[in-house]
Formats: sequence, structure tokens, C-alpha cells
Amino acid sequence: MTLQELERFQLITIQCHDNPDADALASGYGLYCYFKEQGKNVRLVYSGRNKIQKSNLVLMVEKLGIPVEYIRAEANAKLHVEGLLLTVDCQYGAGNVSGITGDEIAIIDHHQVEITDVPLSIIHSGLGSCSTLVWKLLADAGFTVQDDNGLGTALYYGLYTDTNQFSELYNPLDMDMREAIPYDKSLITLFRNSNLSLKELEIAGIAMIRYSYNDDYEFAVIKAQPCDPNILGLISDFLLQVDIIKSCLVFNETGDGYKLSVRSCIKEVNASELAAYLTENIGSGGGHYEKAGGFVSMKLYEENYPTLHAEAYFNNRMTQYFDSFTIIYAKDYEADISTMKVYRKRKIPVGFVRAAQVLPVGTPVTIRTLEGDINLTVEEDLYIIIGIKGEVYPNRRAKFEQSYQELQQAYTHSEYSASSEYVPMIKNRADGKNLVLTDYAEMCVPTGEVQIYARPLIKGVKVFTAWDKEKYMLGREGDYLAVRCNDLHDVYVVEKDIFAKTYDEVMIAAEGV
Repeated sequence: MTLQELERFQLITIQCHDNPDADALASGYGLYCYFKEQGKNVRLVYSGRNKIQKSNLVLMVEKLGIPVEYIRAEANAKLHVEGLLLTVDCQYGAGNVSGITGDEIAIIDHHQVEITDVPLSIIHSGLGSCSTLVWKLLADAGFTVQDDNGLGTALYYGLYTDTNQFSELYNPLDMDMREAIPYDKSLITLFRNSNLSLKELEIAGIAMIRYSYNDDYEFAVIKAQPCDPNILGLISDFLLQVDIIKSCLVFNETGDGYKLSVRSCIKEVNASELAAYLTENIGSGGGHYEKAGGFVSMKLYEENYPTLHAEAYFNNRMTQYFDSFTIIYAKDYEADISTMKVYRKRKIPVGFVRAAQVLPVGTPVTIRTLEGDINLTVEEDLYIIIGIKGEVYPNRRAKFEQSYQELQQAYTHSEYSASSEYVPMIKNRADGKNLVLTDYAEMCVPTGEVQIYARPLIKGVKVFTAWDKEKYMLGREGDYLAVRCNDLHDVYVVEKDIFAKTYDEVMIAAEGV
């Protein structure tokens, strides 16, 4: 669905969820501005038991001039609006949005899919905020976000609050919006410093004396009373200052699920990956290496764990996480190659970029992909490989020339990559400019000369590779642990789908192992 598809409606009512937060107000305001410019008769509304009372939200509405209306039906009556009813940052029929009816219904949301019977829907569960989704839809429709009407500030603040002050930012589109959108810094500071009430201060204090602690894995879990998501981050940040707590989870119940904040202060636990593990199949989670967060859908939780209360689930899941992997430090690892077979890479064309031909040597850059950000400095011999699923990994010229043969043909991302969800970007950290990595890509093909030992994983692993001793490669059951035959300390993980598409067993070599 696109915004242009909704332009056939003259009457449009945009509905935020009950008790709207900054993200709901911002994304609703973005849609309001768009349809207003198209000459539509448009309203922005919310319902529920209470009007907006939180001080930062009252300031946001007042300072940015957001024309949001509070509407509520009389007792035993139902509200109906003519034309299109468009729910934003929520899904029509879900538990967190009052049941207003319309002639036709549409949904724009970023939470886990709950409602599947509304044809006019776009739900992008992987995004940190609905503001990002609206920003992308506006851009696709040719609408440039300015801040003369406060829209840029609103969308920026929506993302800021829904990702716990950007600490839970992990989707590349969220990062792109944060860096591209215009906003009023002084207003963001004002909103941010009006965010904590005395009641929420009390909630944080009570939560911190009701912790549970796991001695074996040195993690803590806390359930807090209902509060603003930023309070969860405040509690979890404080917890990590305790000497024996190395990672933690703080969560609370919202009207439609559980909001959680995750922290880690050790390199062996990636908070973003832990948040994704905790919410797997019942929500979504992610963020940074040290700070992350997520959301669990109450509907999906109750379907999967109908008899398990939330504290038990999160404590059990945290323990399962630590039980689920083995840690490998490549520089010290002695691979048992007797349990492995020998493989050779298939001659499948992939892309590569000579970093020094894109930006000057010495430039600090970030390679942004769906798998996360990779921070590098451009060097003369730095090559960047773009794999068959759009995955990106660095290489050195010497290893590249040993492993690949250059081809005299153009690289097209849509033709040679199975993933089109996000095209890798290269960001110049010196001046903030973004470049599309694939615009500079050339073609190459594996020579097939380099061979590896490999075996499928029967348990998860975290591999600290020889080229990155601070961040691990995660391998799940079914993925492959790989070791280069000519360098037994070059240990890494290959995703099972990629392995099946790109490697062949070397039968003769395997017999001699």
C-alpha cells in the first residue's frame, strides 16, 4: 500500500491508539500534513478513557501545533466517521485502540502483526518507530519533510522516544531517518527534560528493590509497574552499575503486551541479539551492542505461553539464551578438523567495492546493512564484498586476489542479490554524507582455489574472529562453522542458507582428512 492509493478518499480520519505516545502523535501528524497538502478533509484524533496528560506530550502538541482531537462516544454509543478511518501506530481492532468505525479502514503500523483482515494495510514490524515508516512513505510519495511546521521535530522525537533515546535503534531505515531529518534541537531538549514525573521516579525506585538475580550467568531481571518506556531504560542503566550484574532485562506490561529494555556490559553478550532472542516469534527486539529493547505482543504471548506468567518466561528465556551457545575465540581455538568436511566455494558472481576508489584513504566510514553497522577506516587495500543475500563483509586485497577473480561486467544489486529489503550504504563519518555502496560495485567470482573445513552446528556459537576481537559472529543451530584450510585460526560462521547456495563438498580432499 502507498499513500497515493489513499488519495481517492476525500474524508480521512487518522486515529492514534488510546493514550497516544510521541510516536503515535508524530506519525499521525505526518500523515495529516500529507493529506492536508493533497486538499483532503482530514482530522487527527484519539479516544480512550483519558486525555493526554504527560507533560512532554502536552508540550509536544502545544509547541509543534499538532491538531490532535480527543473524541469519545457517549455511554453505550458507537463512534462512526465518514470516509476513510486510518489507524496509525496501532492496528484497527487491536486492544489498545478504541473501536471507532469508518466506511473503509486502513492501517499504518510498526508493531507485530495482529490484524490480518484489513486489505489497506502496511505493517513494518522491523522498524523502531512508526515515525520512520511514515517518513519513508512520505518520501516514496515525493513529499519532503521540512520543519517549518514542526513535522521534522515531531518525527525525530517519535523515533527518539520509541527507541529509548536511540539506544534501541537497529533498523537501517531508522538510522537513515535520524540522520536525514531536520529538527529543532532546543525543542527536543525541552521535551526530553520534561519526561519524568515524581510518580515515575517512585516506580523506578520500587522496581530496583524487587530484582531477581542469576548467579551462574550474572544477569538480573526486573518487572516494573506501567510507565513510560524511557523509565525502563533508566532502571536498566542503573542496574549495570552493580558490580556483579553483567547483563539485565527490565520489562513492564502495557495495554497490549510487554515493553522491555535490555543492557549488557560484556562483549560476550550483544544486547541487540539478546533482545531479539527474548522476543522471538512473539514480538520484535533489537538495538545496539550494549543497549537494546523490544516489545512482546500480548496476543501472541498468550497464544504461545497461556499458563506461564511473564516473570517466569523472561527468567527462563534468559537462562535458555546463555545455555544455547558456546564461545569461540579464533586466535586461541584449536579446531577438531576430524569432525569436518572440506568444501570449495562455488563460482557464483558477487559484488565487490574498492574502498579507496569511493573515499580517500583514512576516511572513517560506516557500512550500513540489515545485519547492522560495520565501522571501518578506508585503507588502500580494503575491499568490501557484497554477498548473494546482500550481506557485506570486509576483505584485504591479498586475500581477495587469492580468493576471487575480477569480471568485466557490471554489477546490478537487484540481479545478483536475493535481498532487496535494504540496499547497503556507506556513510562518511567525517562529513555525514551517505553513498549507496552498490553504485561503486564491480563483479567478481570465487576462484575455487581456497578451501575450508566446515561442519553444521548442533548448538549455537559466538565466534570472535581473528579480524574482530570485540564483536562476535553469531551462529545458530544448522549454520556452519568454517575454518580456512590454510589458516586454522581463520574461524567464522556461514549462515545455512548461504552455505547451501555457495559451497560444494570436495569429495577427494575429504577422504584424505
